[in-house]
Amino acid sequence: MRTRPDPFHLHELTPARSARLIVSAFLLAVLTGTGLLMLPPATVAPGGTDLLTAAFTATSALCVTGLVTVDTATYWTPFGQVVIICLIQVGGLGVMTFTTMLGILLARKFGLSTRLLANAETKSRGGARQVVARIVGTTAVIESTAAGVLFLWFWGHYHYTPGQALAHGAFHAVSAFNNAGFALYSLNVMDFSGDAVVLLTLSACVILGGLGFPVLYELRRHVRLPRRWSMNTRLVLLATPILLVGGTVFLLALEWNNPATLGPEAPPVKLLNAFFQSTISRTAGFNSIDISQMHPVSWLGMDILMFIGGGPAGTAGGLKVTTFGVLFFIALTEIRGGAAVPVLGKQLSRSVQREAITVVVLATGAVIGGTMLIMLTDTGLGLDRVLYEAVSAFSTVGLSTGITPTLAPFAQCVLIALMFMGRLGPVTVAAAIAFGRRPPTYELPKERPLIG
Repeated sequence: MRTRPDPFHLHELTPARSARLIVSAFLLAVLTGTGLLMLPPATVAPGGTDLLTAAFTATSALCVTGLVTVDTATYWTPFGQVVIICLIQVGGLGVMTFTTMLGILLARKFGLSTRLLANAETKSRGGARQVVARIVGTTAVIESTAAGVLFLWFWGHYHYTPGQALAHGAFHAVSAFNNAGFALYSLNVMDFSGDAVVLLTLSACVILGGLGFPVLYELRRHVRLPRRWSMNTRLVLLATPILLVGGTVFLLALEWNNPATLGPEAPPVKLLNAFFQSTISRTAGFNSIDISQMHPVSWLGMDILMFIGGGPAGTAGGLKVTTFGVLFFIALTEIRGGAAVPVLGKQLSRSVQREAITVVVLATGAVIGGTMLIMLTDTGLGLDRVLYEAVSAFSTVGLSTGITPTLAPFAQCVLIALMFMGRLGPVTVAAAIAFGRRPPTYELPKERPLIG
């Protein structure tokens, strides 16, 4: 019996082809979103919006970032807001689905169990369709649950109309789980700075989306059997609470007496908002306090949190906590004078070490280059604010010191490029490194330069 030919030529899916496919799909989605947002029905003002505003918003939504040049609540009509939330869902769920499918297809072709996305293990016994179904099902359960909680709270506590409560609940649940940070309020969620229900619901969505699908799936199967957890899951579950607690304590210490942020609030509210902003710095983009009034050292600490990001194969951006964890254990092994790198009871592959270092070098170069270009364009801005915007864009966070709407058009285009590279860079780099060309059959002479 002859097999049916594969119309998509998946058997010929090389790293270069897969990278081009991802970039092409994202470009097409950005162009589509830009076109829809430029339609007159998308904006409150008659005549539609300009190309740069539409392109910036579409890219920010698709890359689940949250940086904006206009007020989402007042500039866009309900139609425009629907376009934005659809782009957010495609950018978050679509990337998760595609990268997981790609990982499975490449793993089957090359006989590998874990390579893509910082070596996130899918641990799936089913086919690609089953995995995608699990991703979609998990996303639907989390988003609908959060939307239900917010709907009931907006309706019962704030006395929204049922339709308004449902729209706001669904929009912010999708935005939070996909780590986007778009809000239907001019002050983002600052009006809810004392509301634990809203802030903790959004925080839970951000954390779950940032853990990554492989971790969620593995926890569902082996939640009571930590010995069976993969290295990926162990790293994510170890680093996530450390960064959440560390970020909370850091922001509390820096902003406790700041009269423009946490200073006037009661201690429980200070703790709530510090935890919320620590969570959001993991690449979500909501803000319950005025970011522009924070201490510059707080900005620098949040730069670090944003740059690290969340878990791989999820909706978060940044380097990913697994990459950061790998670098930490490499440094620890070197300090101790070891040879092999042990990580939580397992030995780290040398190829993973090279991948982690490469991703860090490329990410650092992109952020530094983007910061320099923006400062050359807008010479009156300080380094701390520009660096914050650049890290936020590349890490697809969306937090801002307030300068993004005032940047020159070229500087905004730089942020667009950073958002695009930040969302696609880790995927394409991991695919290119995981499956390189056939290694040479010879070795060059070894030599050791001086380091440090």
